[in-house]
Amino acid sequence: MTTPDTLTAMKAIARQLRADSIRCSTEAGSGHPTSSLSAADLMAVLLAGHLRYDWSKPDDPANDHLVFSKGHASPLNYALFRAAGAIDDDELRTYRRFGSRLEGHPTPILPWVDVATGSLGQGLPIAVGIALAGKRVLHAPYHVWTLTGDSELAEGSIWEGLDHAGHEGLSNFTAIFDINRLGQRGPTDLGWDLDAYASRVKAFGCDPIVIDGHDLDAIDDALARARTAQRPTVIVAGTIKGKGISFLENKEGWHGKTLDPEQAEQALAEISAVESRTFPTLKPEPWQPRLRPAPQKPQWKTYSEPLATRKAYGEALAALGAARADIVVLDAEVSNSTHAEDFQRTAPERFFEMYIAEQQMVAAAVGMQVVGLVPFASTFAAFMTRAFDFIRMAAISRATLCLCGSHAGVSIGEDGPSQMALEDLAMMRAVHGSAVLYPCDANQTARLVGLMAERQGISYLRTTRAETPILYTDRFDEFRVGGSRIVRGGQPDDAVAVIAAGITVHEAIKAADVLKGTIKVRVIDAYSVKPIDTSTLLDAVRTTGGRLCVVEDHWAEGGLGDAVLAALAEAGAVGEIVHFVHLAVRDMPGSGKPAELLDAAKISAKHITAAIHELSGAQRRERNTPQA
Repeated sequence: MTTPDTLTAMKAIARQLRADSIRCSTEAGSGHPTSSLSAADLMAVLLAGHLRYDWSKPDDPANDHLVFSKGHASPLNYALFRAAGAIDDDELRTYRRFGSRLEGHPTPILPWVDVATGSLGQGLPIAVGIALAGKRVLHAPYHVWTLTGDSELAEGSIWEGLDHAGHEGLSNFTAIFDINRLGQRGPTDLGWDLDAYASRVKAFGCDPIVIDGHDLDAIDDALARARTAQRPTVIVAGTIKGKGISFLENKEGWHGKTLDPEQAEQALAEISAVESRTFPTLKPEPWQPRLRPAPQKPQWKTYSEPLATRKAYGEALAALGAARADIVVLDAEVSNSTHAEDFQRTAPERFFEMYIAEQQMVAAAVGMQVVGLVPFASTFAAFMTRAFDFIRMAAISRATLCLCGSHAGVSIGEDGPSQMALEDLAMMRAVHGSAVLYPCDANQTARLVGLMAERQGISYLRTTRAETPILYTDRFDEFRVGGSRIVRGGQPDDAVAVIAAGITVHEAIKAADVLKGTIKVRVIDAYSVKPIDTSTLLDAVRTTGGRLCVVEDHWAEGGLGDAVLAALAEAGAVGEIVHFVHLAVRDMPGSGKPAELLDAAKISAKHITAAIHELSGAQRRERNTPQA
């Protein structure tokens, strides 16, 4: 039972959270005060007696984690920081201003925010990842709390998260459902049917606790039960949107709208608001994670026989995992195809089967990197598109993720177009700060996997299903993010440059070898699609007199061809391109043998040879054209 003194403190915090949510959003002239008011009592009780967090040491590994999945309730999030003394009144008044740390939706520019939220349905599954890391890898004492709005419960990613929490028995995870009935444009699909929510939660393997979300005693009891539970808990809290303000309570049309100064004054008077202050909060018990073995230099395999780059990826993961205890691997039930299973055999305690739930896979990876792990997540490249919003938001979170998409392009063969990633390069190039890597042989793959593990930000590796010949047998240290390699030609009299990556590098080499002795061809392996090696491209343009052919196993839009042209345009060299041929997949492919599909897409050696003839012929015609 809550003591009188504790109850008094909870009421005071709840009052201040409401007042500061109104104050900051009113001054900003934008925000979501009513969504904040409904959850104020829930957060007040959590802050007063259950969240164990040292606000002066946000990096303390024993700290609990609080993720606002309903990121639009940022006024409440920042008001909570104010009540804890993490920020002051002056900073709170900068809410949503240019240059302020208090952005419209929370981001980790604030040290007490783990991840960016605001795209609904993401905070909860990310919180599952933080809890999973705490339980299975770190053996940490922290508890993970997430505040979730009822509108976002329509997102499938929420239920992917709860399903995985239930499957893993994450007793260190608690979701708090703020069921205030009203969404952006009106009522939610279940309204205040708390039993229906509870039934769904139970079906996904979690334990529901149904409460009145404004009954402080009930909230306190539910949070205490959740902390000591043996299974993941979901507190299903019935609340009122706009709670505490008579003219806002349970009223439609107020979502995302702020009060004018006169309304704000009335609202503050109704809740008897007083000057804001800092409240005492709980700190975690001292704890330090187990000392990890010192990182070792990975023992990379070297290859001399043809091997699929997807297989080399798996073997590189195994080598990396043996050398570094901070590496974790997640896979979407295709580890025997992506070859992430090689890591599972050597470090099973750090391998996570996420099943066919790509959004949860990426979300969990984002959560794991919050607590200092380095996650590699892999699936078929075509299915990575399901998780694109999570990848986009991971960039906003300043997250470090290593992603691998296998079975890319028409070269996968008989499986047909539903399995062929032809959009992934464009998708991943568009992610802020990303690196996009596309190796063509096994030795190159291993080195790029190592580089990904050392890099901050989001890295994407595209691997190939088919076995490919070995091109690189030495000088592995020359591979770098932002690099390329010239694999044919490279002389001052090269007539044509062919730029390729991955599977098409081998097709380009075949074409160059066929033409050896007749046309001098430079073949550039642009294994780093982003950032691309602009200096090598510029040299190719100037050496060949601006005769370029780009060939890629990808749609024509957004891939290697666009990356090449964008780099040359930024360098001011587009005017130097005299002739440009772009070979890419332009018609919807079907099933067939890889060689048949490459040829049908006009990206095979035969078509590259024809393009080189076209470019070389244009050069000869220009030389023979009389000058005016």
